[in-house]
Amino acid sequence: MIKINRSIFLAAAMAVVSVFPLASCQDMLSPGSDTVEFVEDNQLNTVHDTLYTVLGIVSEMQKIADRTVILGEVRGDLVANTDKASTSIKELASFDVKDGNVYNNIADFYAVINNCNYFLANANMNLHKLGEQTFEKEYAVVKAYRAWTYLQLAKIYGEVPLVLEPVTTISQAELAEQQDYKNIKEICNFFIEDLKPYVNTIMPNYAVTSNGTQLLGTSRKFFIPVRVLLGELCLWAERYNESAQFFHDYLTFNNHAVTTGTSKTQWGSNIKEAMQQGSQSPWSGGFISDITDPESDEIISYIPMELSQFNGTISSLEDVYQSTLNNKYYAQVVPSASVKQLSRSQKYCQVNDITAVLKDTVILEESDYKNLKTDLLYGDLRLNASYTYAYIGQDITSHYSADRNTIMKFSRTCIPTYRVQQVYLMFAEALNLAGFPETAFAILKYGICQYNMEKMHYISEKEQARAARFLGFKENTVYANNFDQYNTQGIHSRGSGDAYANKDFYKIDMPKQASYEDSIPVMMPLVEEKILEEMALEEAFEGTRYYNLMRMALRKNNPAILAEAVAKRNGTKDEALFTRLMDKKNWYLPIKK
Repeated sequence: MIKINRSIFLAAAMAVVSVFPLASCQDMLSPGSDTVEFVEDNQLNTVHDTLYTVLGIVSEMQKIADRTVILGEVRGDLVANTDKASTSIKELASFDVKDGNVYNNIADFYAVINNCNYFLANANMNLHKLGEQTFEKEYAVVKAYRAWTYLQLAKIYGEVPLVLEPVTTISQAELAEQQDYKNIKEICNFFIEDLKPYVNTIMPNYAVTSNGTQLLGTSRKFFIPVRVLLGELCLWAERYNESAQFFHDYLTFNNHAVTTGTSKTQWGSNIKEAMQQGSQSPWSGGFISDITDPESDEIISYIPMELSQFNGTISSLEDVYQSTLNNKYYAQVVPSASVKQLSRSQKYCQVNDITAVLKDTVILEESDYKNLKTDLLYGDLRLNASYTYAYIGQDITSHYSADRNTIMKFSRTCIPTYRVQQVYLMFAEALNLAGFPETAFAILKYGICQYNMEKMHYISEKEQARAARFLGFKENTVYANNFDQYNTQGIHSRGSGDAYANKDFYKIDMPKQASYEDSIPVMMPLVEEKILEEMALEEAFEGTRYYNLMRMALRKNNPAILAEAVAKRNGTKDEALFTRLMDKKNWYLPIKK
């Protein structure tokens, strides 16, 4: 094991010396301040001190935001790098990271952690107002930031030192250097217990302004919900019942329903006729804006990014994933052959109303697509909604690319940390591994609500009885926002039509004689494959794919799950890459000496 050099922790310490490295962080709060907080002055005894310190941590998180997406996607199987990709991107994709790779800087992660440790050590928790701790909300925010950042570190580096005290001196850096290294299970188990006391703490909601004008609404979404983070930590720690409970309780908390919604990309009602003429394109509605607009109900939490380099850290994801003027229209990564094949292999099903009671179920077959100009319209439509390609003729002497690739899942103003469909998919994964595969599959195909459970019987009575504590998705006439058939859908329906009606293709094949009890161990691995597929279809390019493959491979102690998928990203198996990835040590970035 290569030990982290104390210089890494000293670099992190420098981030604490000036708590607000970005000028715009001071501008973001209406009670402005021209002071720079130094360690010896920053006692965190006032509300202003605490607010500024929290936003100082946000500014440090901006530095790792793009990296968490790129490291979680470029090493997976859903994107392929182009010839014009940077050396750093190519090294990530080939799992051969050299010194100087711009995406391998562990000090930036420890800078976030060190700021969190400093806050937790110095915030005066003895202050009370109206019987409550003055800084309790901020304390929960910072605990969550620290846990989330450690989770990213464990995913990226495999094992890392667990440093829980602030580092501001050389002697403290030497002590941090000597800390035991913890793997991802150990990291998760520690922070599960660390966060549990704050599971009911309400996040603060600062008025966020810039030069007196409203900027991105309010700040509540800057902060990571403790229940959601606990759900993911438990998932990695293989504590599946707890994971499912945390996700369930977040989605149904206090009768404020977090529904799947009904946003989707779909064909019109006269699909086949229009296809014969090659004239119809699907309607995407708000599918992409839901993912990229920080104010949408789909975004649960995000890292806010600056709008200009003058103010601090801006997102460069568009210059990696898209053809932009900055990269002379040469995108660095594009959808892989693997994701195109997965998307194409889905069967689109749509139910059209003929009369109030008469329905027409349309299943698209391969022959129905023959007159269409792009195979991106085959099968599931989420890839088509997320990605466009165009050829723009260029003079032979032009420095600009003629191939224009655009993956549209990114916003310069925010990098999501969690969104609704992602949480539902992790909830499904936890439920399945806890032994409730029918309920897990219902999330994919039908959606969970009282109508689907009690009227449509999509989950058997036996499983509903066993899984009752996870099925609080009820209608409540007291609250306008509740779970019903009008705001709930199966996640597969977001791109493959009306999944509930797709009886012949989107299903789990079970032995005919299997009892409910016998069906559970047979059904669980089949549902797990469907969940992993759905995660790819729904979350492609967003930075989760590599880690979803990793989590399954670690759980089954089968490195071939990850190695096979990644080695086949370009359509044929790269035997050298497969062999390299069969050794788990090669899954992680090297720690610089």
